Amino acid sequence: MIPRYTLPEMGRLWTDEYRFETWRRVEGACMRAWSELGKIPPEAVDEVEKKTRINVSRIEELEAVVRHDMIAFVTSLGEQVGEASRHIHYGLTSSDVLDTALGLQLKEAGEMLLADVDDFTTTLGEAAKKYRDTPMIGRTHGIHAEPVTFGLKLALWFEEMQRARKRLEDAIDEVSFGKISGATGTYAQVPPVVEEMVCRELGLHPAPVSSQILGRDRHAAFLTQLAMVGSLLEKYATEFRHLQRTEVGEVEEPFRSGQKGSSAMPHKRNPIVTERISGLARLLRGNASTAMENVALWHERDISHSSVERVIIPDSAILTDYMLKRFTIVIRDMRVYPDRMRENLDMTGGLVFSQKVLLALVGAGMRREEAYSAVQEAAMEAWETKQSFRELIGKDERVASRMDPEELEQCFKLEEQLTHVDTVFKRLELM
Repeated sequence: MIPRYTLPEMGRLWTDEYRFETWRRVEGACMRAWSELGKIPPEAVDEVEKKTRINVSRIEELEAVVRHDMIAFVTSLGEQVGEASRHIHYGLTSSDVLDTALGLQLKEAGEMLLADVDDFTTTLGEAAKKYRDTPMIGRTHGIHAEPVTFGLKLALWFEEMQRARKRLEDAIDEVSFGKISGATGTYAQVPPVVEEMVCRELGLHPAPVSSQILGRDRHAAFLTQLAMVGSLLEKYATEFRHLQRTEVGEVEEPFRSGQKGSSAMPHKRNPIVTERISGLARLLRGNASTAMENVALWHERDISHSSVERVIIPDSAILTDYMLKRFTIVIRDMRVYPDRMRENLDMTGGLVFSQKVLLALVGAGMRREEAYSAVQEAAMEAWETKQSFRELIGKDERVASRMDPEELEQCFKLEEQLTHVDTVFKRLELM
């Protein structure tokens, strides 16, 4: 991923230096397992552990000649020790190291992402409680529907991210596997006990069965859940972008001192972060789709997945980290305009209470079809003439014959529309 969207902690996991160091951890764990089984002398394990260091430039030099990154890596380690070099990579095939190390990287990246999700969800919860009783218009099809509160909108996002966390936890567990089973998964040159010992040391699950590689459905599931997180973030970003439109003006991204919105128009304050998140979510979905293409490989393996994973796995982890952290800042520091929310809610002269009037008329004994007709006629006239719906419906003889003015007025009480919002917050333990 380009530096623009790479934050340091997550980016470090996907550097060449860290990747090779993770390979070295796997090689070391394998040597210690063999040593416990009496196949490798303990002093050889100690020598390799103490003397070998990762030299990325040397590995690249060797790979330019041998055209095989694992051989270049093993050769580089071997150059740094003496007789002990013959014990490095003993009984292994490249993917024993590659896939087990990738499991370590994905587990570590996943744990970082869970922390990101937790921070974002906590921030959403705090904002939801703050704006629990801040009324605004709810919109369906982009059209004014019935009142909600801004806190209720945020509470929905809070609960969605809780579900996303559970799915992500499962996906992390699904990729936290190692395999030390040899060239075709038969343990012909390395017994299953080595795999068990290595995985136990590294904190991974041993694969119940594998070919030369771990099944790529595991990795596809992981990237799919990152794409799901991205899709939720895009949902929230899209909402922000609408609410920040000049004609709406209810919520706004943070706009820092010294920030500029346009090279041409000094007045501009654009929703650049949420627009960026909307765009990056498309990359995550594309990467997840590509990961699914990696599942179908020839026989016990081919390497058509390998080149792809070098791009899509680091990029997806880095992007998800970036998107979550940036959106956390947006929610924490957003500008909310309750007065504008109320102004927009009231702009249709009470149209948003049409269902309340309808049900009150039905409750007063009017046939539903007749009640609907009366309310709709007044509503359409209010839409087209910009008159007050409250006044128009009160003048309808069909309504006046069923309800006195005080009963009708009760239909337009905003607080009565929102009496059950607290129930949602109690369910979510956000009180």
